[in-house]
Amino acid sequence: MKKLFTIDDLMVASVSALGYGYGSTISRLLGWPELACAAASFVLGLVLQEIISRIIFSETVQRDRKKRIITYAVSLLIFIIAHVVSVIWMKTSMLEYLGAQFVSVVGLPILGFAVNLLIRAYRVRKIRRLYGDGSKGYVFDLNKEDVEEANRQNQPILGDYDAGCAVKTRTGVYVGEKYKNTMSYMGIPYAKPPVGELRWKAPEPLPASDAVFEAGYFGASAVQVGHKGSIIQHHRQSEDCLTLNIGVSQEKEESLKPVLVLFHRGDFSCGSSVDPLHYGGDFVDEHPDVVFVTFNYRLGIFGFIDFSEIPGGEACPDSANLGLLDQIAALKWIRENIAAFGGDPDRITVLGFDSGAASVLLLAAGGHAKGLFRKAFLFSGSPFSACVTPESSRALAKDLLKETHTATMEELLQLSTESLKNAAQKLQGNRCAPVCDGKWIPADVERACQEGAASEVEFIIGFPGDETQAFRALLSDRNYGDLISEAVVDLQKDTEGSAADAVREYLKAQAASSSTLEAESKLLEQWNAVCACRSAVKLAAGGSKLHLMYWNEKPLIGNLGSGTVDVAASLLGNSDALQMYGSVMNEDLSETLQGLLLKWMNGNPLQLYPNEIRGVDAVDWAPFPQALIVSDGKLQCGRIDDRITEVGDLLDFVLS
Repeated sequence: MKKLFTIDDLMVASVSALGYGYGSTISRLLGWPELACAAASFVLGLVLQEIISRIIFSETVQRDRKKRIITYAVSLLIFIIAHVVSVIWMKTSMLEYLGAQFVSVVGLPILGFAVNLLIRAYRVRKIRRLYGDGSKGYVFDLNKEDVEEANRQNQPILGDYDAGCAVKTRTGVYVGEKYKNTMSYMGIPYAKPPVGELRWKAPEPLPASDAVFEAGYFGASAVQVGHKGSIIQHHRQSEDCLTLNIGVSQEKEESLKPVLVLFHRGDFSCGSSVDPLHYGGDFVDEHPDVVFVTFNYRLGIFGFIDFSEIPGGEACPDSANLGLLDQIAALKWIRENIAAFGGDPDRITVLGFDSGAASVLLLAAGGHAKGLFRKAFLFSGSPFSACVTPESSRALAKDLLKETHTATMEELLQLSTESLKNAAQKLQGNRCAPVCDGKWIPADVERACQEGAASEVEFIIGFPGDETQAFRALLSDRNYGDLISEAVVDLQKDTEGSAADAVREYLKAQAASSSTLEAESKLLEQWNAVCACRSAVKLAAGGSKLHLMYWNEKPLIGNLGSGTVDVAASLLGNSDALQMYGSVMNEDLSETLQGLLLKWMNGNPLQLYPNEIRGVDAVDWAPFPQALIVSDGKLQCGRIDDRITEVGDLLDFVLS
């Protein structure tokens, strides 16, 4: 919660009290009627309050400590002199008006604070009643009407339509829908449907068109493996999934607005822009000077599988990284058409979570998305651990042949979507992810970053301190255990020397007081944090400007963890979505993080002052190697080397 009141508020109260006091006293001395006296008091008080507020909360005063002190001193001096004058000449003390103002300044915030506490307590109680201890994972309390609404499909428009809700692009005219003060354009195709002969082929641009379409409903999610705790299972899925969604304020502006493009979370085999965490309507409603975009891309065996050793596989040369090619196609469509929606194609910022974050960095390092975005806010996704080897991806293709009882690409292309989805579900233990093929992704991503491949992009890299539990909430216990165990095996393969010895000793020591799974989960959490720092080190060495963020907020329900879900909801202000995922938003953190995000998008220093977010301490987010530390509802800047791992030698090993 914000501070109840600040010294700035008290200074404003002191000066505005003079307005109320003088307005009332002078009007009475002049013999005005009681109603006129009250009006004079009210008007003069508000005028002085507005004037002193503009001065005290001005950028000039707030950014300079000396100017703030001088302003406080002058405000106090003005009150003392005015009080003395009123006592001598009008025989009236201003102290009673000052007391009334202080009651207002202190009392109203306390009342609001108490109301907010009650509302939060109600929400927490509601969530705890639904989730219990969270051991059953995510439990989405959805009603039939919402599910049906989300699964409606856009249709061509052949007759009249509301031209005020329509936007013409190169590929068609799209008629959106109004929501609060925003316009939403959903389910807009950005490439030809990758179906039939285009299955496992690179995305193809859409032809120019003047056809008119509805844009009121999400496009289908990509075909993906199902998880018990995934909300996407309630949404229709299709290979025809290459669509995007745009949110823009109904307020018309002459100048083009900065654009924020979100890469959805997941693990390259699941995820979708339909996830409520990615909803941008409230964000645009609160920040009308931003255009917000989300999109879908191919996942799993439809987006990341290497068919190069399969008979006929030469016809699908890019199959190992099709999901990334879809992302490039989406960014190209956005750059070409976003001006029609009021967005500036030269001011595109991307925001990625989990696999979305890893994707963005892979695109930046690969060079094929050069010029398509200038800034990237990445949370909880490192490309150094996201990619699979070419051998692993080729082995997955062979396993797919066995599972589907096929022998060639021609036979695979004849299979139905449902058959392939069922096969993918059985093969979900075989990891689908991008491949460092040397064509779309550098063979050595680390080296490419260190040599400046992504130097034209400015980054914010964030990572959580407690997120492995979120995987348990998404997966079943068995799948979660398998995932953690396999990841720890890979970790041990990647370490050597004293670091490898330290890892073994750490697991042994932890297992003495907890289960093996808990020990491995804790180790993996630290490994992921150190790898995120490694990304920052390599990018900084390559000349990229960057900032670091460490999210260490305690989860509301321990078994659900705190990380990507909380950060995504906080950055976009999606309070209702966060409650669906078993947590309650810290509104102050959300407002502060959004303020920092907007400053960064607009090229301003990552600094916030009390005049910008009332009741919150000033925030000065220094560049890497400093980090913004979000912990216990507070933000502070400092080094985090000693916070992210307990394993001796691991940090030095990974960052070397």
